[in-house]
Amino acid sequence: MLYAITTLFLCQLAGELFVQWLVLPIPGPLIGMVLLFVGLLVRRGVPQALADTSDHLLRNLMLLFIPAVAGVMLHFERVGREWLPFLAAGIVGAAFTMTVTALTFRWMIRLTGKSAE
Repeated sequence: MLYAITTLFLCQLAGELFVQWLVLPIPGPLIGMVLLFVGLLVRRGVPQALADTSDHLLRNLMLLFIPAVAGVMLHFERVGREWLPFLAAGIVGAAFTMTVTALTFRWMIRLTGKSAE
């Protein structure tokens, strides 16, 4: 587990350093995820420790949102004044996410010839 978490943090750090070095308007963790993806492609698989650790993190993902929700609650008055942009961003973001997920899923089914069951 320590190996997997260290790998995840090192990928995030590499992404942050890459963004700072090239002055990119992209979040560092996103670049870190791309680096991790490329590393897994080169390795041609996911190490079991990384798969297990990722499963645990995904199962407890809601705990990672607690600080963000607490931060929003500190600015609840502003959210009350500007609720329409928040609502629009939530709806558009969810629609975009579902569309990209569906298109990716269809692409992967065509690519592999398998459906999820």
